[in-house]
Amino acid sequence: MFPRTLIKEFQSILGKENVFANEADLVTYSYDAAVLDPVVPGVVLRSQTGEALGKVVKLCNENGIPLTVRGTGTNLSGGTIPLPEGAVVLTNGMNRILEINEQDMYAVVQPGVITAKLAGSVEAKGLFYPPDPGSQTVSTLGGNVAENAGGLRGLKYGVTRDYVMGLQFFDVNGDLVKTGSRTVKCATGYNLTGLMVGSEGTLGVFNEIILKLIPLPASQKAMVAVFNEMDRASETVAAIIASHIVPATLEFMDNFTIRAVEDFSHVGLPTDAAALLLVEVDGHPVQVDEEAQKVKDICRKMGATSIRVAKDAEERDKVWEARRSALSALAKLKPTLVLEDATVPRSKIPEMVRAIQDIAKEYDISIGTFGHAGDGNLHPTILTDRRNEKEWERVESAIAAIFDKALGLGGTLSGEHGTGIAKSCFLEKETGRATIVYSQRIKAALDPNNILNPGKIIGTGPV
Repeated sequence: MFPRTLIKEFQSILGKENVFANEADLVTYSYDAAVLDPVVPGVVLRSQTGEALGKVVKLCNENGIPLTVRGTGTNLSGGTIPLPEGAVVLTNGMNRILEINEQDMYAVVQPGVITAKLAGSVEAKGLFYPPDPGSQTVSTLGGNVAENAGGLRGLKYGVTRDYVMGLQFFDVNGDLVKTGSRTVKCATGYNLTGLMVGSEGTLGVFNEIILKLIPLPASQKAMVAVFNEMDRASETVAAIIASHIVPATLEFMDNFTIRAVEDFSHVGLPTDAAALLLVEVDGHPVQVDEEAQKVKDICRKMGATSIRVAKDAEERDKVWEARRSALSALAKLKPTLVLEDATVPRSKIPEMVRAIQDIAKEYDISIGTFGHAGDGNLHPTILTDRRNEKEWERVESAIAAIFDKALGLGGTLSGEHGTGIAKSCFLEKETGRATIVYSQRIKAALDPNNILNPGKIIGTGPV
């Protein structure tokens, strides 16, 4: 039972309506989108101001209460699963866009702002915020920064870290730390902004975020290329990149995923295709026409059986809406879905696609593969039922095999989903022991009582 005296102190800071300690509320915040066991916290706290947030962090530290910050819980690596009797701190009460500066092209937001809300707000002013995680209609910008979220446009425009100009965050003592600036260049002090991006709430608690904006592309052209062989589709990805064309998006879908998506969205995808590439180029209209033609030529040369170009914005939006529905479509097929994001150098995409097929056969499991093939980031999606113990053992072995193959090809464990709990046990394979120890020393120095999202990324080992 969480101490009543502490609940009263939190209520005095946040108001009674923002402190939740009944069982139903606690269970709601015991899990995220990862396939991991839930953990029921001791209390859930909702801050509506930065001042109150700092006080909450300080009170947790003084009383040794593990603190896990939570946006909307869409993350896929267990980053927002709390500790028993710990505190979950919700950011959805801090959801204001504080500034959109059109002249200097930046925005200042609170961490609870929904990603798509910012994107729509800046687009209305002729500006562009490119990071577009699949969960953008519900995910928060604080969570995006904490996980270094990516998305479909990562190939051309990069990921969240490429747009974070500065931060205000509370350290473990509740003191406000400021890093970065509103300027294009900033070389002042340590790069604490870079340290905080992707830190998954283990080093500080965000209060405000400064994000870079860019001009909205003048023109876009989207197309769907159909292939009757998976190898031809994956090799086309490498060929497009090798030709020094950088599409805004270059997405891959295998037949398993195509059929699931078409059944879910009914947009007219060819369900007999072995694989599809969904490609969009953007920029100046003349450049768009030239690059689109080059992409079509490459696709034909590599064996595409047909290429369909979206005739207008409505058809283009339907294509991307279908792609974004891939996860939801696959999730309907079996009780348990495991979405991975092992990432390899782009030239290794064909080999990685073949390896995923081989792993599915070896372990006798269903894997649908789609993802951001243009930046090497595939999403092998395992469909299973966790209640089937023997099958789940094969699934866990298959996940390890996927990671081993990605690392063997010079890749990484995660392109955009973070490390959290789900991948922390594999981290040493990629980074080496010295890197983990170095990271643990940083954590110990900044959070000596180990209350900031303990156990995530680097585990809880000695330093």
